Amino acid sequence: MTFRMAIGEPGFAEAFDALVNARREADADVSADVRAIIGEVRDQGDAALARLTRKFDRHDLEQTGWRVEKAESAAALEGLEASLRVALELAALRIRDYHEGQLPENRDYMDEAGVRIGARWNAVERAGIYIPGGRAAYPSSVLMNAIPAKAAGVEHIIMVTPAPDGYINPLVLAAAELAGVSEIWRIGGAQAVAALAYGTEKIKAVDVITGPGNAWVAEAKRQVFGVVGIDMVAGPSEIVVVADGKNDPDWIAADLLSQAEHDPTSQSILFTDDTSFADQVAAKIKEQLGVLATSETATTSWNDNGAIIVVERLEQALPLVDRLAAEHLELAVDDPDALFRKVRHAGSVFLGRHTPEAVGDYVAGPNHVLPTGRRARFSSGLSVTDFMKRTSFIHCDERALANIGPAAVALAEAEGLPAHAASVRKRLKHLP
Repeated sequence: MTFRMAIGEPGFAEAFDALVNARREADADVSADVRAIIGEVRDQGDAALARLTRKFDRHDLEQTGWRVEKAESAAALEGLEASLRVALELAALRIRDYHEGQLPENRDYMDEAGVRIGARWNAVERAGIYIPGGRAAYPSSVLMNAIPAKAAGVEHIIMVTPAPDGYINPLVLAAAELAGVSEIWRIGGAQAVAALAYGTEKIKAVDVITGPGNAWVAEAKRQVFGVVGIDMVAGPSEIVVVADGKNDPDWIAADLLSQAEHDPTSQSILFTDDTSFADQVAAKIKEQLGVLATSETATTSWNDNGAIIVVERLEQALPLVDRLAAEHLELAVDDPDALFRKVRHAGSVFLGRHTPEAVGDYVAGPNHVLPTGRRARFSSGLSVTDFMKRTSFIHCDERALANIGPAAVALAEAEGLPAHAASVRKRLKHLP
């Protein structure tokens, strides 16, 4: 049953604690299964990939083809209906512009001691992106993962996607072509993550793996982290909406359901200072669920994980919003910036009454790969820097070493590391 309370009611604090701490990730413990799959791929390479693909995706890679040929993805882009291609190209353009603006600057300067120090940014050589597949189409996920990698300067972008019965949606291939993906492989699941991390006879290992997936994919990324970099371990989608009574309840209901339709474990929460408006939104949600094509999923999500919380003033909601640290936060008020200034934890924030979260999923520009499960407290959405690494550098001449070397010797000796101290002291002795 949907959670419904007012902030002043008895037991609210305990009930909200339970809401915050509720575990919505998949109940099944898949870690052992994933560990076994990773071990098979690491030890047996392509033979394991072929066997696991036959088992889980019901096709023979030798017959359907391991890799999607460039001509096939190019044809998919050329074959798009005109208005859909225009929409895809607009999304790609906006995502590219936004992420190119994220490129970090190198630093190179001389400090007061005469030491030249700084840092240089470089892209990783190979990035792997995981895209959910089958008859569902997620071209936006392709753009949101591949374009930042391209903007970072990654030379080789390797896409893996499951192909149930050998099928990949042409819209996904079109997006890959538009985004500049280098290779596309008909492989999915934990086995695809393992192949990207360790490499096989056919697939060369990558440096970073990003992209969404089910519980097996998320667990596989967790287990290979350290062998490769990953973007994040993502859980069920979530949205928090802070809205006053001036909003159209039909709009806010649709915003809440936009996340509820993702998965039965998704979460949608409304904070409002208007009890009547809360009732209207609840009624509109019920009305929309009656006609929504994804009603079964959305209904389960809303009934099991949804919440409507009434506060006396919208400012009272902000500490609660920070505790939730949601993936998406909408501030549907006249002056959203006044509230936004007080928000500390959120994956992405949507300001005003005409900025539904859905525009961020597709065409706004910022990345839609965002931290979930309260991870916005300590992590950020996908960016170009997830495909880059920073290398610091130091250059001392004789004067610079004379200025800072004695302190290094003192600290090395204090830590009981005489060879460290000697490597500096020997140079200091030969200074003029």
